[in-house]
Amino acid sequence: MTDRYLADWCEAHRAEQLALLKELAAIPAPSHQEERRVVFIRDWLTQAGAKDVQVDTAQNVLLPFGCEGRDGITVYMAHTDVVFPDTTPLPVREENGRLCAPGVGDDTANVVALLLCAKFLLTRQAVPKEPILLVFNSCEEGLGNLKGIRRLMEDYAGRIREVVSFDGERDTLVDRAVGSERWQVRVRTCGGHSYSAFGRPNAIAHLAGLIDRLYHQPLPAVPDSKTTYNVGVIQGGTSVNTIAQDAEMLYEYRSDDKTCLSQMRAQFQDLVAAANGPKAQFETVLLGERPCGGDVPQEAEERLLARCAQAITAVIGQTPRRRSASTDANIPFSLGIPATAFSLYQGAGAHTREEYVEIDTLCPGLQTALTLLAPSFAFPEH
Repeated sequence: MTDRYLADWCEAHRAEQLALLKELAAIPAPSHQEERRVVFIRDWLTQAGAKDVQVDTAQNVLLPFGCEGRDGITVYMAHTDVVFPDTTPLPVREENGRLCAPGVGDDTANVVALLLCAKFLLTRQAVPKEPILLVFNSCEEGLGNLKGIRRLMEDYAGRIREVVSFDGERDTLVDRAVGSERWQVRVRTCGGHSYSAFGRPNAIAHLAGLIDRLYHQPLPAVPDSKTTYNVGVIQGGTSVNTIAQDAEMLYEYRSDDKTCLSQMRAQFQDLVAAANGPKAQFETVLLGERPCGGDVPQEAEERLLARCAQAITAVIGQTPRRRSASTDANIPFSLGIPATAFSLYQGAGAHTREEYVEIDTLCPGLQTALTLLAPSFAFPEH
């Protein structure tokens, strides 16, 4: 299968790729609510000729090639959920060479590329030389807590050799996992009328005090690592003339170093304990936890990274740099399985409603994915 053939096939399907992205990007898919995209993807694959499409209990759509009774499986995946909570159709518009929509890039453009890879393999009657599993997985974003990849790794325990997640940036390869912990923090007080009960403790004020202390905490000083924290949501109170009885926030910290992550947890717990008292009672609930990396065989990881880098460079002419990130790759990393993540498009504005993809980068992205996949298959002559 020559590079020229792959380039010509991608070019011939350029319009189909864009039309499919427009259609899929409009379908809402908050984490834990991806059902409409799941049905669309399953039916699309079936119409493309797939005979063995599966949907598991986590709402992952699976398309295996030569996996039955075999180990050493290579997984190629892209996540179906988007960060936005919308349950009505998302707005999609094309302008100035860009396709704009919430979640259009992260990760819908990569899902579309993987769908067309499946179509290429199916229509060419490709015969797998090794077991390959294409996965359109759920719950990568936010409080989805990597539900899809966790389920996949449990169901295929001991059988997966390596994982490539199409997600992130097209000129970088993820080689380290950024772990995180997400917490709900709630505070309760007696509250009361803003005038007649003035002076009573205010839950919002006590929560604000904790937030201020969190934003003045020291960060771990570990070379070649990065640690962050963020308060992403706050809410509470009843009205402008009420001393708030309750308030809550969502808080996270991240690090690509296990020791740093442990330090951040200890600091968080100490600050909450110090804030807790008779005037304000604090409660915490751990909502999500993403692990850092485990003991991954470095030679196998380097082979995977080199193979992906070669495919990227061959198509777009750039040598990808390496970086740490929080992606579906966290789970295989934590299990000691070689993994990486990179994207198949160029764009900007991820996790904002102004997100867009550069349309001219979609076709090269598809070619990059096919360049990576094709050597694992034999293609009958027609």
